[in-house]
Amino acid sequence: MSSLHTPGAPEQNALDTEGLAFPRADGSRVPYRVFHSQEIYDREQERIFRGPTWSFLGLEAEIKAAGDYKSTFIGDTPVVMTRTVDGSLACWVNRCAHRGAMVCRALRGNATSHNCVYHQWSYDSTGKLLGVPFRRGQKGMAGMPKDFALGDHNLRSLRVASYRGLVFASFSDAAPSLEDYLGPVMRPYIERIFCKPVEYLGCTRQYSRSNWKLYVENVKDPYHASLLHLFHTTFNIFRVGMKARCVDDGVDGLHSIILAIKEEAQNEAAYRDQNIRSYDEGFHLQDDSILALTPEYELVATNHIQPIFPQLVIQQIHNTLVARQLLPKGPDHFELVFHFFGYEDDTPELRRLRIKQANLVGPAGYISMEDTEVTELVQKGTFRDGDATSVIEMAKDQPEQENTLITETLIRHFWRGYSKLMGMTPSEVAR
Repeated sequence: MSSLHTPGAPEQNALDTEGLAFPRADGSRVPYRVFHSQEIYDREQERIFRGPTWSFLGLEAEIKAAGDYKSTFIGDTPVVMTRTVDGSLACWVNRCAHRGAMVCRALRGNATSHNCVYHQWSYDSTGKLLGVPFRRGQKGMAGMPKDFALGDHNLRSLRVASYRGLVFASFSDAAPSLEDYLGPVMRPYIERIFCKPVEYLGCTRQYSRSNWKLYVENVKDPYHASLLHLFHTTFNIFRVGMKARCVDDGVDGLHSIILAIKEEAQNEAAYRDQNIRSYDEGFHLQDDSILALTPEYELVATNHIQPIFPQLVIQQIHNTLVARQLLPKGPDHFELVFHFFGYEDDTPELRRLRIKQANLVGPAGYISMEDTEVTELVQKGTFRDGDATSVIEMAKDQPEQENTLITETLIRHFWRGYSKLMGMTPSEVAR
């Protein structure tokens, strides 16, 4: 996998990074200002979302037919991904070349052309400008200049690529190929879930009043999962005694995978003896069918949580399958979209189970509803003290441990990769 950092690359904006550097090189001290600064957020749009990265747009299964399209965002830039008339994939910035209005206003649909409502400039499914009303004037009245050429005013087209039905786009010609960007460590885990054709089942959407990177931390944090989520722990979906696999991409630490592997052995004692709030022996379900786990893969895991930086989290929790899409909306807001899918060859029984288990995640999910609540608590708690830092040291003395769920190693590695990509070089060597 190619590193995302380009040595000697020119600065992409004028932000002075000297005063914004991380205090330690190991990622264990994160200044709280990174969750609040408008300057840093603006720099992220240039160096990350428009930099040498690939951002997740959606599933090919969402745009199956010629003319199908979906509106979404890369960072906070509106874009549209389409299935063109020849069946290929395209992505263009959703901004009219005339006066800058968003062209496509629907979330999804099917169309062979797209018209800007403001002045009716029209574009084809690849973003090519087709026509301009009154371009040649009318009844002796002037229109556009004689040297106006339609081909000079197409919508901005982005690099687009697909891997196992996951569609990505990039603003940058410097980004490596999508396959290299995902890398040899992460690709087999993607292939574990995207092992055969999928069928799109729908999505849920939610907003959080917190910074998008707090959610990135969250999905790289197995330490919190069995402490915060009562449902996880009580019903043995995710406990610290489980077999585990926690690894990053082996390059910049921006992508990672957390697997909790199913075993028959029970491990309530560790939670009971320490009086952990998230374990409740008196908590039962009248209908426990939502806890079913139908084995589908060679490795039977209760949790597969795989963030692909910067906008995708691939999820399998029991039999519910999701591609989570993370969309920043400013320094202190983000939108989270859960795209649910199954396999085309699902039995009716398995499909019903997937849909039932969709209740585990999303805005009111039995498991995940606490996640955005705690990111908002961090956002509120850190607002005034940007120079203060977090303390991210769990398993710091044994970072090579990959078989534990009591670790913050993936978070530290993420912040190292982030600060490198952002040009926020630590001001001292880690001690």
